[in-house]
Amino acid sequence: MSVFHKIRLYHAALAILVIAAYFTGDELEGLHNWLGYAVAAVILMRVLWAAVGPRQLGISRLFPDLTELAKVRRLNHPMISRTLLAGIVITLLLATGTGLLMEPPPIGQFAAEVTIAPAFADDDGEREHERDGKENEALEEVHETAANLLVLFVVLHVTYLLVFKRPMALFMLFLREAGAPATGRPAVQKKA
Repeated sequence: MSVFHKIRLYHAALAILVIAAYFTGDELEGLHNWLGYAVAAVILMRVLWAAVGPRQLGISRLFPDLTELAKVRRLNHPMISRTLLAGIVITLLLATGTGLLMEPPPIGQFAAEVTIAPAFADDDGEREHERDGKENEALEEVHETAANLLVLFVVLHVTYLLVFKRPMALFMLFLREAGAPATGRPAVQKKA
């Protein structure tokens, strides 16, 4: 299997998990948390794959060169796609990270919850509870905002690819194979 087919499979797995996590956020909190853990695992796998895999899997290719971005004069310039990807990466990491901070994954079959009362907390822990509630509210706001921005960047990314890089978009959406012409007919093999 080629590297690009593997990237397509990774992309599909991540997209399915993120979409499922996004739509279960308000209604199915337990499932939402587990989907978030799966997203974090897939991201970690991708980072490790970039570290030990082929050069074209490197993380640096996802981020734009801002000096190049300032020179863009055409709408199909690669820096536009990289900028949208950077937005996706940043918002995905922010949403996943804040989700993990709010609901750390259980370690082992029975995760023990340890709470350490700060020195300034009164005997019944009201101040601690009050402070934790405000911190969680702030994290939740950042989490939800990042998730909504992620959706915006994904919609812009998919639209951009469908308009300016249609063959690649169709390949990533499993609507055509690599090397097949955009018309949908099989590619003509050249004789050696």
